[in-house]
Amino acid sequence: MDELGKADREFFDEHIYPNLGADRADVALGPRHGVDFGVLDVGGEAVVAATDPVFVMPSLGFERAAWFAFHILVSDVAVSGLAPSHLSVDFNLPPEITDAEFATVWETFDREARDLGVAIVTGHTARYAGCNYPMVGGATAIAVGDHDDLIRPDGARPGDRVVVTKGPAIEATGLMAIQFADLLADDLGGATLEAAQDRFYDMSPVRDALVAAEAGDGAVTAMHDATEGGVHGGLVEMARAAGVGMTVERDRIPVRDGVREVCDAVGIDPWISISEGTLLATVAPDGVDAVLAALEAEGVPAAEVGEVTEGGGAVVDGDPIDHPDTDPFWGAFEEQMARLREVSEE
Repeated sequence: MDELGKADREFFDEHIYPNLGADRADVALGPRHGVDFGVLDVGGEAVVAATDPVFVMPSLGFERAAWFAFHILVSDVAVSGLAPSHLSVDFNLPPEITDAEFATVWETFDREARDLGVAIVTGHTARYAGCNYPMVGGATAIAVGDHDDLIRPDGARPGDRVVVTKGPAIEATGLMAIQFADLLADDLGGATLEAAQDRFYDMSPVRDALVAAEAGDGAVTAMHDATEGGVHGGLVEMARAAGVGMTVERDRIPVRDGVREVCDAVGIDPWISISEGTLLATVAPDGVDAVLAALEAEGVPAAEVGEVTEGGGAVVDGDPIDHPDTDPFWGAFEEQMARLREVSEE
């Protein structure tokens, strides 16, 4: 397993997958590497669950940081096509957080939960020595609905089309542009930096996923949030989950303003860099126009970029791609933090 970031597939298959506790008949979809959620069958209904860290970066400002933290938590169940409905949150807070700062975090969680119809059903909140930002706990999000409305992560079929929203490195760009604005200002210029900072509120795939699922009326066969490993990693994971191939043309994928410039400035490849907010979807051919039109109506840039094929793996511009395993964002983020410390000490 790499020192930073998620466990790779080899580590998962060796240490995690063989040790999953009891074998229960009500588990309709269990853990798989690169798959966003699991599914239970409870009384004939699908109960989708996903667990993630509570990720809070105070340097973003606590309201903005909490918005992002909340959307990270509910995004993985949203790509099931079922709307997030419940949330359980554990806060293991650093001692230095003030009551007022936590109040901002929690009030933002409450606002976003109400907006999406999510009930917070249980949790745990405490300050502990040894806890540090940005990982300040964990949470489990749930969505409940009809099995017929569930979009499984392994549902892609040969002949489906591949749809991508927003494009590469959305999270990498948004976080870098805000966290290191002073460092990047000279390299980028004011207008480009501002455009890159606008990527911050692109960092949620929730609206993309729910709009696509509803517009497709059953045509969307699989969805995935392109997090660590970026667009390339997400394509490989989707293909692997369904046992299919994917052929994609990179020039057809939208690229948002500021992305290339920020990635060049910090020395990362946007196509393999973390992109929370970018939705990858496979769609039956007769549903593509409806999905794209619905996303456009919501102001979400999206495009049909390729197709699902027989076989396995992902091919971009005619060349097979591998999963990057290590996301370059984490190393670049540490490098920029070191630069920031040097500047502050001068």
